[in-house]
Amino acid sequence: MPFLLHLSSVNALKAKRISRSNGMDTLCKEDYVQETLCLLSHVHTNLKQLYQIHAHMFRSGLDQNVLLLANLITLYSTCGATEIARSVFDKLQKPDISLWNAMIRGYANTGFSKEVLALYQKMQRSGIQPNNYTFPFVLKACAHSSAWQQGMRIHNYIIRRALEFNIFVGNSLIDMYANCGCVDIARRVFDRMPARDVISWSAMISGYTQVGLANNALAVFHQMQFAGVMPGAATIVSVLQSCAYLESLQLGKCVHDCILKHGFLSDVTVGTSLMDMYAQCGSIEIAQQLFDEMPKRDVISWNAMIARYSQSVDVNNALSLFHEMLLADVTPTSLTMIGVLPACAQLAALQTGKCIHAYIFRNRFELDTVLGSALIDMYAKCGRLEIARQIFNKISDRNVVLWSAMIAGYGMHGYGEDAIALFSEMRLTVVEPNDVTFVSVLSACSHAGLVDKGWEYFDCMIQDYGIIPKSEHYACVVDLLGRAGRLDEAHDFIKKMPLEPGVSVWGALLGACRIHSNIELGERVAEYLFELDPQNSGRYVLLSNIYAAAGRWEDVSKIRTMMKEKGLKKTPGCTWIEVNNNVHRFFVGDTSHPQSEKIYATLENLSREMEEAGYVPDTDFVLHGVEEEVKEHMLSTHSEKLAIAFGLMSTSPWTSIHITKNLRVCGDCHNATKVISTIVGREIIVRDANRFHHFKDGYCSCGDYW
Repeated sequence: MPFLLHLSSVNALKAKRISRSNGMDTLCKEDYVQETLCLLSHVHTNLKQLYQIHAHMFRSGLDQNVLLLANLITLYSTCGATEIARSVFDKLQKPDISLWNAMIRGYANTGFSKEVLALYQKMQRSGIQPNNYTFPFVLKACAHSSAWQQGMRIHNYIIRRALEFNIFVGNSLIDMYANCGCVDIARRVFDRMPARDVISWSAMISGYTQVGLANNALAVFHQMQFAGVMPGAATIVSVLQSCAYLESLQLGKCVHDCILKHGFLSDVTVGTSLMDMYAQCGSIEIAQQLFDEMPKRDVISWNAMIARYSQSVDVNNALSLFHEMLLADVTPTSLTMIGVLPACAQLAALQTGKCIHAYIFRNRFELDTVLGSALIDMYAKCGRLEIARQIFNKISDRNVVLWSAMIAGYGMHGYGEDAIALFSEMRLTVVEPNDVTFVSVLSACSHAGLVDKGWEYFDCMIQDYGIIPKSEHYACVVDLLGRAGRLDEAHDFIKKMPLEPGVSVWGALLGACRIHSNIELGERVAEYLFELDPQNSGRYVLLSNIYAAAGRWEDVSKIRTMMKEKGLKKTPGCTWIEVNNNVHRFFVGDTSHPQSEKIYATLENLSREMEEAGYVPDTDFVLHGVEEEVKEHMLSTHSEKLAIAFGLMSTSPWTSIHITKNLRVCGDCHNATKVISTIVGREIIVRDANRFHHFKDGYCSCGDYW
C-alpha cells in the first residue's frame, strides 16, 4: 500500500477513536502503535517519509512510546541522519535500556565508534545496566577503533555480569580481540565457549587470517569441519585468504572443492576471493577463467583481477582489463586506480598513466596518501620526476609511504643529493622514517656514489630510530661499496652480518664484480648464489659475462653448458617504447616490427652521423667470441638502438624520447646514446633494470657511474 494511503488511514482511525476527553482509549493506542510500526517497516531509507511519520507520532501523542521511538532512532541512523537520531534520544527524560541500545546500535552501524563508547559510559553513569544486546555493538566499536584495553575492561564487566557465555556476546568478544590483533585472547574466549555457531568459527578463522597466522586459520577450519559446522561465505573468504598467504595451491584447490560442494560459487565475494587465491598462487590463467565465468562481477572483482595482473609477468593484461572494465560500464574506484597505476609504472606507459591521472582528476577522486603515492611512483618510473614532485607538494597530509615513494623516485633517477635533502626535510616533520624509507635513502646514495652518506644513514637507522637492518638494507650497503669499487670491504661487511646473507646481498656483490671485472671474487660469490638460488639464470649469465669480458671463452662455454643441463635460459634483452598509447617492443636484431625497414634505414643514417661525430663501437661489450666486424654489427642492432630509432621517427622533434629496458643497459649503447642526444638535439630518457639515465647534449645524468 502506498505510504500516503497508510498515513491517511491512520489519521482516519484517529478521528474515529478520539474519546470525549480528547484522549485515546487503550484499544485506540494499540491500533495506532501497530499502524505506525507498519508504516516504519515500509520506510527503509526514505528520510522524507520518516520525517512525516515522526510528525504524525508527535501529533498523535505517540512521541513517548518506547517501541516506536526505538524504531525511529534506528531508522534515522540507518538513513544516515545520526544527528537527528541523537536529538530525538537526548529529548527523552528517562530512556530505558532498549532506547540506549537503539542509539548505541545506530552509532555502531554507521561507524561512529567514539560516540558509541562515550554513550556507553554515559549510560552506565545514568544507572542503566547494559545487557546482552548492548555489548555486541560496544565491542564492535572497540574493534573498529582498536581500543583493545577498553574492550578488555568491558570483558571483565561482562564476566561479572555472567554474560560471557552468551553466544552473541562471546562472538563479539572474539571479533573484537581478533580485530585488535589479540588473537591469543580471542582463542581463549573461543575455547571457553560452551556452544559455538558458524559466526564463532568464522570470527576465529578471520582473526588468525588478519594477523598472518594462516596455518592456525586453516587448523581451525579443519576443526570446524570435524565438528560438523557448515561454513558460511565469510568463513570461506578467510580460508581462501590464508591459502593465498601461504601460496598453497593444493590447499586452495581443496577449498575450491568445498565451495562447489556447498554451492558458494554464485556468491560474488567468494568468487572474487577464489579468483584472487589462484592469482596469488601463480595460476593467473585459472584466475582469469574464473573471472570470465563469474555470473556476477562487482567492482571488487575487477579491482582484484587488475591488481593481480599488475603484480604478474602479464602486466599488459592489467591495462587491457582496465579498458574492458570501462567498456563494461563498471565505474572504477580509487582502489581500481591503485591497482592499475603500478602496471603503467612497470611498463613505463606514460601516456596511459596520464589518461588515468586525468580520469582521477575529472571524477574528483580524493588524492589521499595511497593514491598519491601510486601516482608519484608511476610518474617517477615513467621518467617524469617533476610531475611526481608536483603531486607530492599538493598533498599536505603526508605519511611515511608518500615520503618514501618520493625519495625512492629521486634515488632511481640518480639524484642522490635531492633524495637526501628530502629525507632531511622529512626528519623535521612528525613523520618517522621506517625500514622502507631507509631502503630508498641507501639506494639513492648507492646510485649517486655517496658512500660516506650511505654509511651515515645506515648507522642513523640503527642508532637514532632503532630499526633492525633487514637483508634489503645490507644489500644496499654492499651495492653502495661495490659500485664504488670497494669490493673487499663489501665482502668483509657481508662476513660480519648478524644474519645469514641472502640472494639479494650476494647478488649485489656479484653485480659489482661484473662492473669491476673481479674474476676471483666473482667466482666465489657465484658459488654461493648457485647454491642459494639454483634456478635463477641471471646469476649464471653474470658470471659468464665476467669470463667473457676477460676473454675466457672456455669458461663461458662451461657456464652455458651448465645452464643447458639445468634447463635454464638467458632472459633476452628487450627494450620498449610507448607511442600513441601503444607499447612497441624490440629485441636485438629484431625485424618483426611492421615498420622494420624504416627503422633500420633511420638507424643506418644515424650510424653514419655518429661515426662522423667520432663514435667508435666498443666491441668489448659483445660477450661472444666472434670477429670484430660481426661484433660491430651485433652492437648496431641492440634493442636500445632500435627503440631509439623508432622513437625518433614516430615522435615530435621537440619532445623527449622515453625507452625502457628489462636488463642493465649495455656500455656501448650508453656511449652511443650520449652521441645520439647531441646529433638529434633531444633528451633521451632510458630506464634500465637498475635506474634511469637522462641523456642530453652528449652527457648522461649518471655521470658514467652506474
